[in-house]
Amino acid sequence: MIRPDSFVPSVRVTPPDDALLFIFLEGRLLLREDGALPRGRPEEFPVDLVNPLGLLDGLPVFGARLTGEAPTGFTLRPLRGVYGVLPEDLFGLAGYAAQIVEWDRTHRFCGACATPTVRSERETSKVCPNCGLTAYPRVAPVVMALVTRGEGENREFLLARGPHFAPGMYSALAGFVEPSETLEHACHREVREEVGVEIAGLRYRFSQPWPFPHSLMIAFTAEYVGGDLMLQPEEIEDAGWYRVESLPTLPPPFSIARRLIETVARGE
Repeated sequence: MIRPDSFVPSVRVTPPDDALLFIFLEGRLLLREDGALPRGRPEEFPVDLVNPLGLLDGLPVFGARLTGEAPTGFTLRPLRGVYGVLPEDLFGLAGYAAQIVEWDRTHRFCGACATPTVRSERETSKVCPNCGLTAYPRVAPVVMALVTRGEGENREFLLARGPHFAPGMYSALAGFVEPSETLEHACHREVREEVGVEIAGLRYRFSQPWPFPHSLMIAFTAEYVGGDLMLQPEEIEDAGWYRVESLPTLPPPFSIARRLIETVARGE
C-alpha cells in the first residue's frame, strides 16, 4: 500500500467543491455504492477531524472521520476489502489517509499534560500549546523474515500461521522491532522466539507501509542453520517447511508477505 508518486503531501488548501475525500469510521472507508470515493466538500458529510492531506495530480485530498451513519447512496467497507475496488494508487493513498485520521483522533490531547493540542502549520505534527510537546504520526517498524533451507528442487520455505489468520493461510515470520534493537537483531530474535530455529545470511529485500494501523514492514530473507521447530503458543498456531510446488494458502496479493514469498519462489 504505497501512496502514488504524483501525490504531494501536507499541502494546506481550502477544500473546493470537487475535493477527493477519504472518510473513515472504525477502520472502514466510505465509498459510493458504485465503489468510487466521495468527492465534494467535507462539510457536506457528517464528519469531524478533517485533515488536508495534500494534492493528487493537482486535486485536493482530504481525510476525515465519519460521525454518523453512512449517507444514502454510500457504504462503509473495511479498508483491506477495498483492494481491487479502488485503483492501486488510490488504495495506497487510502492507507496514508487512514493513518493520518487515526493519528489525529488519538492525539487530540497532550500525552504529558492533557492540554488540547493544535496542528502545526509547518509540518505534519500536533503541538501542545502549554508544554510544547510535539507528536508526529506513529510508525511502528516490523521485520519480516522468509527463512529457507536446501538448494534447487529441495529448497523449502519456513511458513507459519497465527491464531487470528484466515483459515488455512500461512505467511513468513514477522514481529515488531523493540527499543534499542537493530533490524537484524530483531529478525534473529523473532525467528528464535516464534519457531525456535537459528538463521544466518540475512538479506534485505524491500519494505511496505502497512496501515493496520500504523506499521512499516521491512522484508528480509534468511537461511536456516539449525534447530528444531518449537512454536511459541500465544503467537504461532502452526508452522512447517514447504516446497515451492506445494505452498499453502498465502496472504493477499497486496501484502508484502505475498510479494516476498513469490519473489523468492521465482528465484529472484
